[in-house]
Amino acid sequence: MTRRPIKRHCGGSRTRPFPFSSFGRTSALVASTRRQSSPLKQPRNNVLESPGQGYTKKALKEKNIQQESSSEEDDEETVQADFAFFDPKPDDFHGVKILLQSFLDNKQWDLSGFVDLILGQTTVGTVIKIEDAEDDTPFSVVTALNLGRYKDHRCITEIKDFLLKVSQKDVTCDLRVLLEESAHYVGLLVSQRVVNLPPQLLPPLYDALFDEVSWATEDEVR
Repeated sequence: MTRRPIKRHCGGSRTRPFPFSSFGRTSALVASTRRQSSPLKQPRNNVLESPGQGYTKKALKEKNIQQESSSEEDDEETVQADFAFFDPKPDDFHGVKILLQSFLDNKQWDLSGFVDLILGQTTVGTVIKIEDAEDDTPFSVVTALNLGRYKDHRCITEIKDFLLKVSQKDVTCDLRVLLEESAHYVGLLVSQRVVNLPPQLLPPLYDALFDEVSWATEDEVR
């Protein structure tokens, strides 16, 4: 008697009989569709293990790539530069103006005239630049302006008005005395720098400013 062949299912999913209720038929149809549309799992790549180390070659390779990438990023982020102090000069106008853009909270005022005062005062003031660089842009500026000497300049008047406007009411009277009656004894400190300037430069920068103010005062007394 001839034996009948046995039918085999090769990867296909069996179709289950649908229940009688509409909800049951819908649930069974969704479940059947999900089973048929699920992706096949791809076989894993064979990875050879390094004997006695516990690491795979693939893991070691990825680790080396990460280390090289981290090393390259460190090299890109590290910038070597030699900073030096210079006296302000007319060529620094645009660089100093950019540094002082937010000096009065982005208020529209005579900023150009203010920069001219800073650059025109040759006895007091310092700018920081990169030494022997093609780009002569200043990274910091610090100076002190006597409010009495420059009281008639429009930019100084606007600064005084701004300070009186933003100050608290309980100090407005005292501040007005300093800005007007005692203006000859008051120096306006101007200090601005880029965010990533090395902080180690600030102490000698301010020391130089106080020395310049002292020397300028002595010269005026003489």
